[in-house]
Amino acid sequence: MTPTQLADRAPTAPIPAPRSAGRTEIREARSRRKRLLARYLGYVGYFVGAGLISGAVVHHPLDPARYTRIALYGVLVFLAATALNEFLLTRRKPTFKQVAGIMGASLLLSFGIGMLSGGLQHFEDFPTRAATLIPAGILLSFIAYVIKDEDASWRRIFGLAGLAVLLTAVAAFAGLRYVASSMAPESGGHSHGTGTGQSETHHEEPPVTSNTQPTPQSQPSTPARTTPATPPAGQSHDDGHAHGH
Repeated sequence: MTPTQLADRAPTAPIPAPRSAGRTEIREARSRRKRLLARYLGYVGYFVGAGLISGAVVHHPLDPARYTRIALYGVLVFLAATALNEFLLTRRKPTFKQVAGIMGASLLLSFGIGMLSGGLQHFEDFPTRAATLIPAGILLSFIAYVIKDEDASWRRIFGLAGLAVLLTAVAAFAGLRYVASSMAPESGGHSHGTGTGQSETHHEEPPVTSNTQPTPQSQPSTPARTTPATPPAGQSHDDGHAHGH
């Protein structure tokens, strides 16, 4: 066996990995954890924002000022989640037109989802209003989703898919209006502090039993006035004796 063959058969020591590779793996692990937390916050923002908007849309007539603020909070949360999911996590640099289109479509999508989910949740409380919100939410959410989707053209709104969604919304409107007309009038079950839903407290007097007699009211005591007696004629009060004439 030649020296060359012996050198080939000799065990070789493992080559230590450079330190830079270990540091890279640590950084990648930390980045994955951060991205997981960011994706979680993004999806929670979607659902929380849509939930706030759905409650505000349904209950708005009860307290317009209050539920307008709640809807505004929901819009801000939904748009923040959109910016996080669409721009920060993807690490892309869209143009101003793309940013405006995505944020606008997300705003419409949040209201469409809010109208749909809120109408479904509170149909028994507000049947007439919910019968309009549900089909309107179906149409608005579909249009917004098509505009937001980069792989789909806005012309698909007027295609077969759009026609199917339109027919579904019309059928839902007709059916829900019929159901709402057969239900009891809206009683405002979700008063949330309004005057229509507050209960009145009635104070009743305790019943009077047969053994209990009402206490007569005491009359104010008045001093008795004495009238002096008129003496008969021929009598004198000087000495208490009568004198005849």
